[in-house]
Amino acid sequence: MASRGVGLEMEKMSVEQLRALKEQADLEFNLFQDSLNNIRTATARLEIASTALYDLSLRPQGKKMLVPLTASLYVPGTLDDSEKVLVDVGTGYFIEVSPKLLYSAWKI
Repeated sequence: MASRGVGLEMEKMSVEQLRALKEQADLEFNLFQDSLNNIRTATARLEIASTALYDLSLRPQGKKMLVPLTASLYVPGTLDDSEKVLVDVGTGYFIEVSPKLLYSAWKI
């Protein structure tokens, strides 16, 4: 019955009020759509990172590799311990974690 009351209120609105209501609904819809796209992008990045960490954990100790410092800058490095990695969780904080643990948690 509550939705019926809203419908009656909308019948009494002027054309300008209805346009403003539509514009507000469109803005909210676009905001939700953008948020959903951001969540999908973050989920895809997390899955790629999790898989990369798992692949790293399968490599032997002493393996030579390129370590990314930025998106386009890599430096040569050697894998010291594949059982513990530091993960950047943002704002300057890092967590030491097992890649296999991250991968199994993500796949659940």
